[in-house]
Amino acid sequence: MPEDRSADTIRSPVDRVAAWGNQAVARVRNRGEKAGRLRLRQLEITMIIAAQAGLAAALAALLAQRVLGPGAHVFAPAAAVGTIATAIGQRARRTFELLIGVGVGIVVGDLLRFLLGTGSWQTGLVVALAIATALVVAGRGGALVGQAGGTAVLIATLAPRQPGLEVPRIFDALLGGAVGLVVVALLLPVDPLRVLDRAVEPVVGNLTTQLDAVARALATRDADAAVRVLDALRGLDADVARLNDAISGADEVVTIAPVRWRRRAQYHRYARAVEHLERLILYARSVARRSATALQYGEPIPPELPAAITRLSDAIRELHRAHRAGGSPGGTRRLTRESAELAGRAWAEGVRSFGDSLITDLRTADSELLRATGCEPRDANTMVRKAAGAGEAKLRPMARAQMVRPRRHTAWARRRTRITRRSRGRHRSQWRESREPRPARRRAG
Repeated sequence: MPEDRSADTIRSPVDRVAAWGNQAVARVRNRGEKAGRLRLRQLEITMIIAAQAGLAAALAALLAQRVLGPGAHVFAPAAAVGTIATAIGQRARRTFELLIGVGVGIVVGDLLRFLLGTGSWQTGLVVALAIATALVVAGRGGALVGQAGGTAVLIATLAPRQPGLEVPRIFDALLGGAVGLVVVALLLPVDPLRVLDRAVEPVVGNLTTQLDAVARALATRDADAAVRVLDALRGLDADVARLNDAISGADEVVTIAPVRWRRRAQYHRYARAVEHLERLILYARSVARRSATALQYGEPIPPELPAAITRLSDAIRELHRAHRAGGSPGGTRRLTRESAELAGRAWAEGVRSFGDSLITDLRTADSELLRATGCEPRDANTMVRKAAGAGEAKLRPMARAQMVRPRRHTAWARRRTRITRRSRGRHRSQWRESREPRPARRRAG
């Protein structure tokens, strides 16, 4: 027997190390899978943009030769590629800025070349004034400023040797920008819902995973785990930035691509729901922060509180699934009401200061999620309030009944009412007697 006990003590640390190693390997594998999916999504977007840019450059060069006549129409394919390769969602604005920049560069360059002549210092002055004018027009840097400076350089250096450079450059810019927009809108338009869904997936996945982790930390009273969840939620900013870019790009596609107009209604519903996702992340951070603080101060954690956070996580997943499939948000609303009801039961069971703040943040997140399903703010707040009140009433129905029960129907209350009425009637009669005029006394004769 002693040998068996010594063998157990020897094996138990090894088993713990093996279990820790398995968990570490699982975490690394999970992170690797997430990174691989992210790289795959980026590769898909890169291939689409590359195909659009190549097609736009070829068509711009071909049309420039056929429409504008023979010559080295270099700027037409360059303008087409510049339109495609800009940030997704800003292509129409980029094309407009490109044309305005070319016009500013030509006007400033020709005017100063006519007044000052040509030379090295004249070139520098032309470029400086062209960029300054473009910054005044645009109010910030961008395609307009870059094209104004580049066009001014060409006008100041090449126009003396190659007359008539201004007008072809304007037509090249116009043709290249138009070809770029046609490729994006008609020939190779992306699927807006697919772009949006691929950007939403990592945000929703990480958010729901961390909410489940907060629930486990509360259930096991692990404050360190809640702190790690807070750090992980703070790392979602990069995914949120990519999501905002995807929303801008998808909105551009459903606006200018006729073949995608039939997806407008579904896209706008999806986009309105996504707009509330960033606020949900902020509330989730607050929930994690309150959870860590409540655990560090040793406050009581009712079992309904982790269940309420888990139900909120399930509701977010259900909302994502419903919008992906084009379904109804009824399941999301039901789960959100259940989360608010569990939060009300947790409050009725008894919490302290940080636990009370945690429940407030959780109810606010429930209201925000209901707004993401299409509810008005007042209706969402009312639904959460009623659900939380129902949860409180399930634990303390007698206390609530006593708070609203009128006490004037008891026997003592009725007796006190009669005594009060009698005293009021007595005082009233005495007051009337005091107000009546007294008869005058007769004088003795």
